[in-house]
Amino acid sequence: MTIMFSKFSPKTALKKLFSSKEEVVDKPSANFDKVREEEKAYKTIERGNREVPLNQIVGSVGRYHDFDEKFRPRSHGSDEKLERLIKDMSVGKSFPPISLYQIKDNYYILDGHHRFSAAKHLGHDSIRAHILELIPSKDTLENQLYLEKIEFRDKYSLTNTITLTEPGQYRYLTEQIEEHAHYLRKESPQLTTAQAAADWYKTIYVPLYRIIFNSGLVNSFQTRTADDLYLYISTHQWKEKKSRHFGIGIDKLIPKNMEEFRNAMAERKEQEYPDMKREITAFILMNVEGRHEEKILDKLLALDEVREIHSVHGNIDIIIRVKLMRDLLSSDAELISQFTQSTIRQWNGVVSTQTLLPGVSHLKPDDRCPI
Repeated sequence: MTIMFSKFSPKTALKKLFSSKEEVVDKPSANFDKVREEEKAYKTIERGNREVPLNQIVGSVGRYHDFDEKFRPRSHGSDEKLERLIKDMSVGKSFPPISLYQIKDNYYILDGHHRFSAAKHLGHDSIRAHILELIPSKDTLENQLYLEKIEFRDKYSLTNTITLTEPGQYRYLTEQIEEHAHYLRKESPQLTTAQAAADWYKTIYVPLYRIIFNSGLVNSFQTRTADDLYLYISTHQWKEKKSRHFGIGIDKLIPKNMEEFRNAMAERKEQEYPDMKREITAFILMNVEGRHEEKILDKLLALDEVREIHSVHGNIDIIIRVKLMRDLLSSDAELISQFTQSTIRQWNGVVSTQTLLPGVSHLKPDDRCPI
C-alpha cells in the first residue's frame, strides 16, 4: 500500500485506497495436526509465559479423544479431577501455567486441559500459559501479513502487536520509531532501541490509536483496522505534511510534528484525549408535493438530526435545520449529501432539496425561534 493522497476528501481517499483490499478471514480449526500441515508450520519459537484469552484456545494436541468439543472430560475420573480443580481455583489457589502450541492467533492445548476447563467453567477471560509458537511458512497473503506483524513486534520487543492489512507497511512504523529514538537520544545517548520503541508505543502510538478508535471512523472500513488508520493519518501528518482541502480540523487536533503531538498528549489521561469529531449545522430547503406534506413533516420530526422544521409560503415549502456529527477526515458536503440522499431524498413526495451551509453565525442567547 503506497501512501498516496487524493484530491478528494481524506475519507473518500481512504475508501478508494482500501477498496481493493482482499478480505483476510482466519478460520480456526480444532484439528491441530491438520492446521499445522496446511500452514506448513514446523519452525518453532519459544514465547515464554503470558496470559492467553480463553476464546483463542481452539483445540487440543494429542488428547482430543479425552475431551469433547467444549473441552469437557469424557471419563468419570476426569470429572472428579475437574471438580477438585474448580473448587481450588475458585478460592484462589495458584497452578502452574498450562502448555500451548500457537499457530498464528490460535492456541492448542498440549498440557493443562483440566485447568483450562476449570477456568472456562468459572468464567475466566484468560489463563496463564507457556507458549511454543509454530511459524507458518505456506505462501499466502495472510501468512505474509502475520510474519511481518510478529517480525516488527519482536524486532522492537513490543508486548502488543500492531495489525496492518497491507504488506510492506511496517517500514513506515519503523521510520517513526527510529526518528523517535534519534530525538530521545539527544538527552539520553545510552537509550536502547527497545526502550525508544516502548516510549513511542506508549506516548505516540497509543494516544493517536485511542483517538482514532474512539471516533468510530474504523466502522466505515469493515475490512480494515484502527492500526491501518493510524498509519494513514500519522503518515499524512508527520511524513507527507501536505496541505488539505478537506478535514482541516485534524491539523489542530494532530500537529504536523510527531514530537509536538507527543508533548501535547503527555499530560492527558485517556479520557481527556481530544474528540476526533465536530458538529456541523446545515439548512435544507425542500420542495414537496402538497398531498404528502403532512407525512413528510412527521418523518422529519422523527429524525434526531433535525432540530427545527418550518413550513413556509413562497417558492420553498419546508425549511429544516439539521445538526450532524462528522469525523475530522470527512468534508461537510460529503456528510450532508450522505444524509439527504439516504433519508429525505428517498421519501415519496419530495420534489427537490437545496442545502445551505452557514459560514459565520452569530446567535443571541435569548433568540428562540418557535417551531
